[in-house]
Order: sequence, then C-alpha cells, then structure tokens
Amino acid sequence: MTRGNARELAVHLIYGRAFTGEEPEQVISTRLEKEYYADLGKENEVYSERPSRAQLRYIDSVVTGVANREEELDKQIQKYAIGWDISRISKLARCILRLAIYEIQYVDDVPAGVAVSEAVRIAKKYNDDDTGAFVNGILGSFVRNLTPVEEAKQ
Repeated sequence: MTRGNARELAVHLIYGRAFTGEEPEQVISTRLEKEYYADLGKENEVYSERPSRAQLRYIDSVVTGVANREEELDKQIQKYAIGWDISRISKLARCILRLAIYEIQYVDDVPAGVAVSEAVRIAKKYNDDDTGAFVNGILGSFVRNLTPVEEAKQ
C-alpha cells in the first residue's frame, strides 16, 4: 500500500468519526478489522490491499492527531476560508483539509507540497474539480502564511 492510499484511508476514518463520534482507536480498530476491511475492498479499490505496519502507524498517528486537534484545525480552516462559514464546507472537504493541515504542521516526513497535492487529489476523487480548487485555495493560503519556523520544517 502506498502512502497516498494510507492517506485516503485516513480521510475515510476521519470522515467516519464526523458521523459516529467514535474515539479514534475505536474507528481504526473497527474499520481495519480483517473481515470488515475485506468487504470494503469490493466497494473501493483503496481497500484492495491491507496497510503495512508502517502505514498502520501513520494512519493511527494522523487519525488520532486530527481528532485531538480538531478545534485548532477548524480554526485554521475558518481563517483561510474567506467568505465561507466552516459549517457550509462539506464534511468531507473539512476532513480532507483537517488532515492536510495536520500533516503540514505535525508530520515531519510530509512536505507541505505533498500534503496539498494529495488533499486536492482526494477532494477531486470524491467530489469534483471545484472542490479540489477550493481545497487548493485554502491550503495554498495556509502554506503561504506559515511562520519561518514552520517553513524550516518543510
């Protein structure tokens, strides 16, 4: 499984939490359970291959991190979604944005450009080009306004 597929799985898990309110550990263990996961493989190609241990660590880390920092991440989204109330942004787009901003700020081995391009790819895959452009605009503004310390990480 590629990091891109693991990232897409993470978006699915973050999105699932938006509806269930489950704790990150619960949503991860339930959705990645072998039989459940195998059934999902029939519906979406991203589930055709199980994540490696490294990918599971990544998924666990980002899903838990996004859950623990959701309010902070939403403030960043609201700051850069000029003219949009965050409640008007689709749940899926918010989940994609949360993950990308989390990766840019807290995942050392993910360059900002990768986080942005992957977020746009996922937004276009599950919504449309307009959503991809919207996600790109918010993340582009976010990246342009990083502090020098945050930029040095990249």
